[in-house]
This record gives sequence, structure tokens and C-alpha cells, in this order.
Amino acid sequence: MGMSKSFFSSLVGCLVFAVLVQSQDQSEFISIDCGAPANSNYIEGTTGINYISDDKFINSGVSYSVASDIKSKYQQQIWNLRSFPQGTRNCYNINITNGSKYLIRAIFVHGNYDRQNKLPSFDLHLGPSLWQTVEITNPSSEVSPEIIHVPLRDYIQICLVDTGSGTPFVSAIELRTLANNIYDTHSGFLSLYKRLDLGSTSNKTYRYNDDGYDRFWSSQVYYPAWSRISASISAESLGQNHYKPPAIVMSNAATPVNESAPMLVQWEPANATDQFYVYMHFAELQVLENNQTRSFTITLNGDLFSANVVPVFKGTTTVFSKKAARGEIIMFSLQKTDNSTLPPILNAIEVYTFKEFSQSETEQGDVDAISTIKSSYEVTRNWQGDPCGPMAYIWEGLNCTYNGLNSPRITALNLSSSGLIGQIDPSISKLTMLEKLDLSNNSLSGPVPNFLSQLRKLEILTLDGNNFTGTVPSDLVEKSKKGSLSLSFGQNPYLCESASCNNKKKNNTTIPVVVSIVGTLFLLVAAVIIFFTLKRRKQRGTGPIEISQQFEKVEEPKDTSLQVINRQYSYYDVLKMTNNFSTILGKGGFGTVYLGYIEETPVAVKMLSSSSVQGYQQFQAEVKLLLRVHHRNLTSLFGYCNDETNKGLIYEYMANGNLQEYLSGKSSRSKFLTWEDRLCIALDAALGLEYLHNGCKPPIIHRDVKSSNILLNENFRAKVADFGLSKIIPTDDETHVSTVVAGTPGYIDLEYYITNRLTEKSDVHSFGVVLFEIITSLPVIS
Repeated sequence: MGMSKSFFSSLVGCLVFAVLVQSQDQSEFISIDCGAPANSNYIEGTTGINYISDDKFINSGVSYSVASDIKSKYQQQIWNLRSFPQGTRNCYNINITNGSKYLIRAIFVHGNYDRQNKLPSFDLHLGPSLWQTVEITNPSSEVSPEIIHVPLRDYIQICLVDTGSGTPFVSAIELRTLANNIYDTHSGFLSLYKRLDLGSTSNKTYRYNDDGYDRFWSSQVYYPAWSRISASISAESLGQNHYKPPAIVMSNAATPVNESAPMLVQWEPANATDQFYVYMHFAELQVLENNQTRSFTITLNGDLFSANVVPVFKGTTTVFSKKAARGEIIMFSLQKTDNSTLPPILNAIEVYTFKEFSQSETEQGDVDAISTIKSSYEVTRNWQGDPCGPMAYIWEGLNCTYNGLNSPRITALNLSSSGLIGQIDPSISKLTMLEKLDLSNNSLSGPVPNFLSQLRKLEILTLDGNNFTGTVPSDLVEKSKKGSLSLSFGQNPYLCESASCNNKKKNNTTIPVVVSIVGTLFLLVAAVIIFFTLKRRKQRGTGPIEISQQFEKVEEPKDTSLQVINRQYSYYDVLKMTNNFSTILGKGGFGTVYLGYIEETPVAVKMLSSSSVQGYQQFQAEVKLLLRVHHRNLTSLFGYCNDETNKGLIYEYMANGNLQEYLSGKSSRSKFLTWEDRLCIALDAALGLEYLHNGCKPPIIHRDVKSSNILLNENFRAKVADFGLSKIIPTDDETHVSTVVAGTPGYIDLEYYITNRLTEKSDVHSFGVVLFEIITSLPVIS
């Protein structure tokens, strides 16, 4: 008779331990009581294990105690816990010996510590890789995921990640050093599936100090197809191998009731692709007569797993997987050999799943450098765990590159407005792949170090708004002049560009003069190019297009004014093209923008938020305008959705986002905008506005020209976007529109703001502000 699915599910989870004394070496143990008072340590009474507080391993979280009725059921290390109501990711950093093999266990007992009866679910990470999703379904039950792992660094990071389903917490963390010649972890780690003491009826879970490695051995409950045999074996009398299963576990064994039938051990994985590694432990418990033999073969899903297993009397034999087992069912069959007079036995079994590391850890040199920077400047950001991984939890202010199995590298560091004091930390020179460095608006002082010029990949260096002294290193200045480095060091009153400026007056005037000259030249060049381009357009006779005078009547209560039915999509279509709104491109006052696909063409889908002020009028205005107006420097409208309360606009996808992201340094993309790039973007935007003003009849005024409304395609060509506030000048005889002021602070024309008279000059003013953004890369409002 085969063993049912209940083989692994019918375990008793109650932890009942015999009173033990400390008799084994714990020098290779790290036992952390999470949430215990700072600097405290104690010897747990039933196991004799020495526990210490977690205060030295983490600097975030809040300590709590479990409810008193829960506390009475558990050992002391479960009485407290650390909860993490703040921050998405909170990490323990634990020093270990790299290259050693460790059993690592995290223990979670909720114990209704917050008295809210809300049971959370959250992710547990080992460094940048997912270890397990922790789901708490009962406040009084224990969840204790366990892995076997060989760290390649001298520390490990165990992280609790808030996934939005409740507050993460942890009760205890335990590390045990194992012999390096047991448990093959391959290129990842082994995650415990089950570890069972077969044949026992004690209903106990054994651990240290019965087990010198402090493994948890759960008792297998009665199974009708098996019978039980046992013998008295002391720890001293049991012949051990490297795996050292405890004597109290090996003193029991299961054997089939029908001696002629095979002994079946089987289970059905939740996922047929899971990879299982199995370790079976055998010890003969009976003194065999001369005419008795016990030998058997083991098959896995019909294939030979191990031939002619002969257990040793009171001695441990371990048979284990050399390759992974997988499938919809995993079935081991222990069948006695033809010359065996006794049936097979099995004393204990361990089953592990193999897990690959989902992401490599950040390059060690980068980790050491950024950790030193964090310590030196006492950075208060939530910099925990691996700096670059996983990608969803990259440290704030960093950009990284990811190259397959290679370690991620830090390519950008933004510590602007972070309250930094002192000199530039030399550890920055160890970030050898750094492309962008922003240290602006701090209180840094001393000389600008020459080691910055040794960063071969550095393209952007921003040092504005500090208290640097002396001169800028000549190597940096030379790189800036050659165009390989964008160097900015304004608002440093005691810093000179060259050694020739020796007094404060020159220090204070050098930078404004340079910026003024560069800005003026840029504007002159841009103006000349734009002027001649537009002049050639008029000479070629590019005529205006006619737009219906009814364009402005957006107050119509009915939607029948949106007549281009072949571009109208249902809400179901929108859900399908966006994969249920799975990828967010950005958010604004109108609503959220999602990535979608019409067949294989990417599109940007902007859905109207129910809280959007004047959102419906802007929706109608933009649909009407973009279905009639077309220009290569205006974003194209693919269609719209107008299903009752679900309204959205479907645009062409602009792969490189908006101009403001690049100018502010917030773009995650590595492209650096050269002066040539900036000039081309300015010209493209100007051509789009010129078309609205002179190529349309009557003229259209955009009314919200700003850098975030200038989008960049895959070739960094610019297009003007977002026409929800646009207005037309109704007749040729009128030069303005009287309207309520609308637009974005910092860009709004002051004359328009004061008089409510909207003219084409209002867009020109806003475009001028954008030009200054392009020149300086500074925010419009500081």
C-alpha cells in the first residue's frame, strides 16, 4: 500500500522539549533573540543554548512582547520579537566565516504582539535573493524556514520585506556551522522541506543538545502501512558518520507491515519544477541471527536510486541524492533484495528543495566603498541590505548596472541635500564604475580631491552649493573643456576654477561669468538655428491647417462629440493591452500612465483619475486636439477609452521618458545629454510649438510648456505632450484669450498671471524657462 499525501502534512507542530543541560560546544553557534533588551544575553533553560540580543545586528524596528498566553507555550527566545512598521526593507547584517557551510534558520511566532489580530504576509530575503514568503495563518503557531548555505563573503544579510500585506516581524535568528563535507548546496542553497524522525511515537521535536548541529527533527505520526521497531541507543554507542543524526532519532525506525511489500515514501510537490534533494539515514536496530539478512534497493520514480543498502547495527548509514528529483509526484520505493530475509527499514529522512540565487550580490569593492561612505557621513536614508539588489529595493540615490550573472556595479551616486559635512570621502574613488556623482547642496569643505579625475567612467560631477576651497583640479577642468565631463561647481564662494584666481572677489565672480557666457552663447546659437529653420519652413510655403471653431466647446455633457470611433477602445481593450495595468510609467495630476501594447507596438496609456480636478474637460480637449492635429514634434494619439467612469488616452510610447528626468538627474537611464543633444531637444520642442502657433488656424496655445511635458523617443528626439490645458485664439482678429490662469508654477508667464490675457507669448515665456533648465540642469523652483 502506497503512502498518502499526508506523509508530510500530518506532522504535529507542538514543540515539547525534555529538560537538557548544556554539554556541547556552542562556539560555532550564533543565536539571536530578536527584540530582546539591548546588550542582554541568557542561557535558555531547556536547551542550554546561549542567546544574545539583536541590537548589534540591526538599527531599525521596534521591540514587542508576545501575549502572555502565547509566551507560556514557547521557549524564552520566542517571548520577544522585532517588528518593522517603517521602511520597505529592513536587514540584519551578521558577520560569519566565508566559505563555511551554515544552517540558517529564522523563527516567526506572531503571538498577537500588536493586539490587533491581523496576521501578515511578507517576504524573507537572503541578501538580494528571495528566500521564502512568510505567511502567518495562526498567531500561536511557529513558522521556521531553514536553509543550508555557503556564504562567499564574511557576512550575510537577512532581510524582512514589506509586500503590502502586513507588518513584517521576526522572533529569532539562528546560525549553526556544519561540516563542509555534508549537504551539497551546488550553486545556490538548500531549503528545508521536511526533516522527520520515523518510527517514533514520542510526539516530540528533538534539537540541541540531542543534535550537535541543532537540527529540528519532527516525529512522524502513526502510518497504518508501517510498523515500528526501536532499540535503546546512547549517543556514545551509536556509530556516526559525518551527518551525525542524533541517537534518539536513530533509535527508532519504520518498516512495512507487509514484509513482502515495498516501503513507499512519496509526496506531490506544489510545483512540478521544484528540485528535491533527499538524505535517508539508516541504522540496524536488531541483532540479526545467522540465518537473517536485511538488504534492499531504493528506486526513485522507477529509476535506481541506491543498490543493495545494508544497514549497520547501531551504526549510521546515509544515502543521498546525487542529482535533483522532480516531477508531479516524487516516490521512493524501498524493496528488499531476493536474498534478504527481512524487510527494509528507514530511521530518518531529510528533504530539501534546491533554490538558485535570483540575483548576484553587488560587487564587493562597491559594497565596501558605499558602506564606508554611509558610515563616514552617517547617512540617515534606509540604506539596508544589498545596495543594488533586488532591483526593486535599490538604495535611494544609487543607480546600478546589471549584466547577467556578473555582480551589479554602482554607476550613479546622488547625495544631494543630504546634510553632508567634512571633506569628500576617499572611498568614492573605489566606486570605479561611477558615471554620475552629485554632492550638491551640502556643507562639504576642503579641497576638491584630484582622485575624482581618476574615475574613468565619470560623465557628470555636480558639486554646487558647498564650501569647497582652493582650485578645481586641472584634470577635471581639462575633461570638462574636452566635453567628456559635465562639471558643475557653482555657489562655492571660496573655490576657483584655476590657480590664477587668488582672491575671494575672483572666486565669487568666476562661476557666474562662465555660466553667463555659456548660457548666452547657447541661447544665441539656439535662437539663430531655430530662427533660420522656421524661416525656411515659411519659405517652403507650409500652410496652416483649419481647425473647427467648435473645438473649444468642451463643456458638452454628452460624449457624442468624440466622433472618431475607429480609435475608440473599450475598457476591456485597455485592460488587455496593459496586462491589467501591470507596468506604471509615471503619475501626474490627470492620472497614472501605464505601459501597453497594441499588437506588438508599445503605447503609453494615461487613465483619468477619479480625483483629477477638471480631468474630464482636459480629457475631451486633448482627444479633440490630437485627433485633428499632427506633427512630428507633437505626441501622437493612438486612441482613447470613453467607457462610462473609465476614461483614458492612448499615446505613442516615448521610450526615454521626459526631459525633466534627465535634467534633474532622476532618470535611471545612463544617457548623458551633451550640449548637442540639448540643442536638438530645444529645437524639436520649438518646432512643435511653432506649429501650434503658426501652422494651425486658428492658432493653439499649449499653456503648460515645461520640461516634464517634453518627451524623448528612442533616438532622443523631442515631442511636446499633454494638451489638456490648450486653448485656441478663436478668430484672426483677436490676439489673446481671456481665461482663468492655468499652468505650472515657475513656468507661468507673469503678465498672463496678472492680466488673465493668454497669448502666444505665454508659451514663449514658458519655453524660455525650459531653455534655462536645459542650460543649467537646475530646478525651476528651489
